[in-house]
Amino acid sequence: MTIGFRIQTMPARLAASLIEAFAQQAVSHLSDSMGRTQTAAAAIRPMHGGATVLCGPALTVRVPPGDHLMVQKALDLAEPGDVIVVDAGGLVEVAMIGDIMTTYATQRGIAGFVIDGAIRDAAEIAGRNLPVYARGVSPRGPSRLGPGEIHAVVSVGGMVVHPGDIIVGDADGVVAVPRADVEEVLAAARALRVKEENTFRAIAEGRLDRAWIDEVLRARGCGSPL
Repeated sequence: MTIGFRIQTMPARLAASLIEAFAQQAVSHLSDSMGRTQTAAAAIRPMHGGATVLCGPALTVRVPPGDHLMVQKALDLAEPGDVIVVDAGGLVEVAMIGDIMTTYATQRGIAGFVIDGAIRDAAEIAGRNLPVYARGVSPRGPSRLGPGEIHAVVSVGGMVVHPGDIIVGDADGVVAVPRADVEEVLAAARALRVKEENTFRAIAEGRLDRAWIDEVLRARGCGSPL
């Protein structure tokens, strides 16, 4: 094998029912459930308008900035429902995907893309339901020479992603849930959702308890003038 070119094995994908359960969770709740440490940088934004939720197992790709040969190969290796996660080094001067690749991905049932790099054909992608998250937009096309790796551990916007991790994206951004933590994180996110619903109910009924603010301030030596 030529140094720099590597296609590893994708871990067994998690049950479809579990993926569907994560699709019902807010990215903010999932992030909070993991100590706010597994969310991609704010620069990784929805390019499709953000209305369509992204959820699926990560098919990870690492490429040198400006080259998308292995991203092309990932399109053929991906199974329906996979999320192609591309570590392109954060370069925004060269696009990794565009209209043709996203059209092909839609036809193959791929769930979406998360790219630490740029896209092009932004108007076409914005008008399509396929979720695409990226760092920027550039009209400049990439090279197709390699090298690159598929099913490698990658970093996207500072977020570490292992192959097979669950990727969830909404209008707020993208989070990766490690495979080993899925049950714990799902339970915590569901609990947060219930807690938030109770808070909204308390607001509507005029009984929201705000005493905790003064308690924290007093604990830190800040007295109230009232």
